[in-house]
Amino acid sequence: MSNSTDLSRLEFILEMIEDIEYIIVRYKSISAAIEDRIGKHALLMCLMQIGESLNKIESPALKDKLPVKGAYDVRNFIAHDYEGVDTGLIENILRYLIPELKETLFELKG
Repeated sequence: MSNSTDLSRLEFILEMIEDIEYIIVRYKSISAAIEDRIGKHALLMCLMQIGESLNKIESPALKDKLPVKGAYDVRNFIAHDYEGVDTGLIENILRYLIPELKETLFELKG
């Protein structure tokens, strides 16, 4: 990976994932964090930032290995229908997809 901008974006996404993990630990569970007003807002903002950052990745090789479209779709859903966010879907993303993304990012970084 030679593009320093893409590398910076990947680092930022990892920071957002660390923030998600911190929020979940602080609330003692994903469900408790989502049920709390502040926890929910914080988690949704992290997911929006992840989607936005993934969408700005420039390298086609990286884009092929990352869930760019899905993450950006989640970002748009949150941004444009904030009150209608399906918390069950968000919980599944946090429980299953975010750990997968974290693993992929570590593999890409080497």
